[in-house]
Amino acid sequence: MMNSSRVLAALVAGVGILAPMNAALTAPKAQLSMITGKVTSQPIGHYEFCRLHWDECSVRSRSTTARRVTPHGWEVVREINASVNKQIQPMTDMETTGREEVWAYPIDVGDCEDFVLLKRKKLMEAGFSASDLLITVVRKPDGEGHAVLTLRSTDGDFVLDNLDDEVKPWSETPYTFLKRQATYDTGRWVTIEDGRDVLVGATQ
Repeated sequence: MMNSSRVLAALVAGVGILAPMNAALTAPKAQLSMITGKVTSQPIGHYEFCRLHWDECSVRSRSTTARRVTPHGWEVVREINASVNKQIQPMTDMETTGREEVWAYPIDVGDCEDFVLLKRKKLMEAGFSASDLLITVVRKPDGEGHAVLTLRSTDGDFVLDNLDDEVKPWSETPYTFLKRQATYDTGRWVTIEDGRDVLVGATQ
C-alpha cells in the first residue's frame, strides 16, 4: 500500500492535466468554475447526517484556492466515480428506509446523495482535500432535485455523477446548479450563480 504522503503528493502536486479534461480549458474563463453567492440553507438530509458525523461537518479551511490535480489524480477520480456507480444500486430513501432525505454511506444500495457521500469519502482517503470535494444540489432538466459531487481544481470545477460514469466540467452538464457546501466550512452551504436561468429557491 502506498505511503499516504506519497499518494497526496501524486494527487495534488506537479503540472499538467489528463487529455480528456482539455475540453474544459478551451471554455471561457468565467465558465471554468462556479460563482458562489451568499450562505444559504443546509439541506435537511445533510443536517441530520452531520448530527451523526460531526467531525466531517466541522472542517474549516483558511484557503479557498483550489489545488492542481495531476494526471494520476484524474485517473483516481474517474476510477472512483465509475466504481461507486457500479457498486451501488440506485434506490430511493423511501425504498430503503421508509423515509425521505436520509443521507448515509451506502453499502450496496442508495440514492444520489449516498453516492456522493461515498465518492467524497473515498477521494478524501486518497488524499484530496475536503475543501475541494463539495456536495452540490442541482435541478435536472425535468425539474427533479438531484445531488452530485463537485471537484474543485485549478482547471475548473468538475462533476462526479451517479447518472454518468464520465467526469465532466460542470458547465457541460444539463443541470441548473442551486447550492453547494462552502469551501471554507463543510457544515455551511452557499448559493450558486451559474448564469443559466438559476431557479429561485433550492430543494431540501
